[in-house]
Amino acid sequence: MTRILVVDNHGQFTHLERRALRDLGVETELVDNDTPPEAIDADGLVLSGGPDIAQIGNCPAYLELDVPVLGICLGMQLMAAELGGAVGSGEYGGYADVDVRILDPEDPLVGSLAPETRVWASHGDEVREVPPGFTRTATSSVCDIEAISDVDRDLYGVQWHPEVAHTERGEEVFENFRAICEK
Repeated sequence: MTRILVVDNHGQFTHLERRALRDLGVETELVDNDTPPEAIDADGLVLSGGPDIAQIGNCPAYLELDVPVLGICLGMQLMAAELGGAVGSGEYGGYADVDVRILDPEDPLVGSLAPETRVWASHGDEVREVPPGFTRTATSSVCDIEAISDVDRDLYGVQWHPEVAHTERGEEVFENFRAICEK
């Protein structure tokens, strides 16, 4: 059975990320972001959202574990910041329904979604510059960089929250990530 751990960055939806994976039949559990990297035993990791990029614990070290990683909201932002991209305050601010446009229909994480997909996202902070090795895979009128992928390193990120009911086809994002972890 595929084992995907959800790294808890203390976001309000983290438990829903674990539940979404469990509902797909994935072996999963929550681990705190201060868990030592050597204690991580998984086929993949989800870096959850959270309130503060200054409180990401050992998340930067988890990016070096040679397992697929999906960063959600803050998880994507910390990935970008740690790997040479840039993060800044969003112009839009808080949570809202957003129509994202999928830019790469071949992308293993978001390419299967509808070309225009309604999502629930926070834009208090957002990725402003894609890190080297990554491509921008989704955009919106609210945020230029809604999703990123580095398929060579199996690192992926979405600004939105696929685990909440307001996001169309959110389960599909987790299904696609499970497939990435199983390959």
